[in-house]
Amino acid sequence: MDWTSLFQTVLPYLPAQYAGDLVSILTFLIAAAALAMRFWKPPAAGSRMALLYKAVSALAQSRGWNTNAYQPDAKALMIPADASRAIEAARLGLDPASTHPKSGEPPKVSG
Repeated sequence: MDWTSLFQTVLPYLPAQYAGDLVSILTFLIAAAALAMRFWKPPAAGSRMALLYKAVSALAQSRGWNTNAYQPDAKALMIPADASRAIEAARLGLDPASTHPKSGEPPKVSG
């Protein structure tokens, strides 16, 4: 279930005053999380802050192409825009399909 269908289901049952307050608070929390993600350096993978970082990242809707290049459990494959990702991945011994930002997982070793 996505957010819009959840709001369409729940908001009619709330009084208008509370519905407006709820939307304002959620909007503020999402914007604050997005601002925090802009300045927050990702913690180490084993750190206790990594779980909080992932929660704030999810609240900020930081997914897919909006995901930060550096994550607690993955390294970015940062290459020039005119370079081939497949060639660079092969040079590093990585599976080219797993280095795509939308793969959702850390790059895998090819083989």
